[in-house]
Amino acid sequence: MLKKPLHTLTLTLALLIAATGASAQTPAAPATKKELVARLLKLQQPGIEALARAMAEQPAAQLLDRADVILPNAVSADRREAVAKEIQADTAKYLNETVPLVTTRAVKLAPTTVGSLLEEKFSEAELLQIVTLLESPVYAKYMQLTGSMQKALQEKLLADTRGTVEPKVKQLEQSISKRLGGPATPASAPAKPAGK
Repeated sequence: MLKKPLHTLTLTLALLIAATGASAQTPAAPATKKELVARLLKLQQPGIEALARAMAEQPAAQLLDRADVILPNAVSADRREAVAKEIQADTAKYLNETVPLVTTRAVKLAPTTVGSLLEEKFSEAELLQIVTLLESPVYAKYMQLTGSMQKALQEKLLADTRGTVEPKVKQLEQSISKRLGGPATPASAPAKPAGK
């Protein structure tokens, strides 16, 4: 949840650093705008692939969630485990076939979509600054710390707000349970921060 804002802050900070020091790190041979966009797309390929992977995985995750709700009522107890394994196998087959297809296609579409926008919205000098930044070892080192920074913030935030948030979660859970006509059930513990 905090990863995107931290990444945005990181990129903003890095662009400011690059703007002040890019002239000292410019490559020997000047690159054209198209070459800079190609380099930038290559640097951003893991992010493009991650976006495509998430898009391909989302329908499967939604269907699994739905199956978890329906399975206990639709399948007899003696067949439940077998049917669950079959559903997991079907899902794995879907993911094995679909994820590579979608990620490959995303990488192929990137030059005509993302690349076109980059060429349109950025000057050659700006593209050079971005590429210089993303290729910087200092930026790579900083990005390696984003997981640790996020984890540290999440742990402190959870510890700092748990006493205030837990009673509110319990109150909300009881309210929803009443509205649905069921007994008020105790709230489950809040999720622990996800490590990277």
